[in-house]
Amino acid sequence: MTGGPEQPQLYLITPPGPTLSSLLDEVSKVMDAADIACVRMTTGTDDKDDIARAADLLRHACHDRDVPLLIDNHPGLVGPLGLDGIHLKASAKALREARELLPEDSILGTYAGTSRHDGLTAGEIGADYVSFGPVGETGLGDVEHAQLELFEWWSMMIELPVIAEGGITLDLASTCAPYVDFIALGSELWRAETPATEITRYAERLANG
Repeated sequence: MTGGPEQPQLYLITPPGPTLSSLLDEVSKVMDAADIACVRMTTGTDDKDDIARAADLLRHACHDRDVPLLIDNHPGLVGPLGLDGIHLKASAKALREARELLPEDSILGTYAGTSRHDGLTAGEIGADYVSFGPVGETGLGDVEHAQLELFEWWSMMIELPVIAEGGITLDLASTCAPYVDFIALGSELWRAETPATEITRYAERLANG
């Protein structure tokens, strides 16, 4: 999972809690509509049987397209389910424990909110990328946003790949594009009438600068 030097790649976050069939159908259509660098599976449940069934369907869909599949918050399931890695909130303890549990060469990603310190700590522990956000409005109330200056500073000072996520719009994607390796899209797509059409709009905007 590597970012491109010319423009950020698209990173897909699955919708939580849909039926398995609609999840697979929508994600497959989106992956066929644009180049996706990575898919992150949000579970919406702690039921390991449900997670395993969803992961099995998504794994085949992703791997058939040479796209790595990560899972939120369950590092102990990465190996047994044949997944490619894990995405965690930035916590030094959780990241160290996850690194110990993960199979060799697994991707370890972390969400650092708006904290430069948490992002740097994650990098020191061995995270493969850091995600900052939310960048825009998410409807979750009065939350601190990751400002453009954070991404500008990170791109100049730190080699670790960085992701912009949360409340992304077409304009915000364009604004962040020069400073990030990946643009993460989740609810921005799933609330659209046709997610596959929506992803092409982001891909075209990023390609055109």
